[in-house]
Amino acid sequence: MTTDFVVVQQHPHMLKYIDALQRKNAEALSFYPMSVFERESDKGRLFLGLLNGDPCGYLYAGAQTDRDVKLHQVCIQYDARRRLYGAMIAAVMENYASESNATSITLRCGFDLDANQFWGALGYKCIAHQMGGVRRMRTINVWRKWLRSELFETLALEPAFGKSDASMWRKHKQTGVVSQFVRGNKMAHYRATLVGMDAASSVNDNDFA
Repeated sequence: MTTDFVVVQQHPHMLKYIDALQRKNAEALSFYPMSVFERESDKGRLFLGLLNGDPCGYLYAGAQTDRDVKLHQVCIQYDARRRLYGAMIAAVMENYASESNATSITLRCGFDLDANQFWGALGYKCIAHQMGGVRRMRTINVWRKWLRSELFETLALEPAFGKSDASMWRKHKQTGVVSQFVRGNKMAHYRATLVGMDAASSVNDNDFA
């Protein structure tokens, strides 16, 4: 049987499929409402992989900023999760970015995801480690690929690897202390506060051991 794989930017079932797949992989992906996908589809920023005519994965690329395109979501259906298909979707997106005069592509990937090896194999370099949200308490690897020759070679870092841990989030959620909506500059202080509270709680528990 001949395998037919193509990447398209328009499909009658695209939005419904993408929304369902992102919900199925909620622990690995940031969540976007359907209205976002509807808007980005009209702008040609959604790339859908079709395997023998059936959707099997997608990529969502954001707007270009300072000639850099940020990837917001990349997801391949589990039963079709082969590096070849993901690489083919990425290649189409990279060509799209290059034709739009972008010079680089950037994405963020949790340190507990196998996708880190995938992006490294495609020539992306880890350029930074960022603090993730409090729900999973994980580090985020920032990956970048240059589409043009660099004047100065990017200093690459070893990507962080580890396991996410939601125990602290669950522990403090019932108290009302935890909120998943804290973002930006407040995140470091917010996480430090929770870690401090958790450490103090552990000390108190040990007093009664």
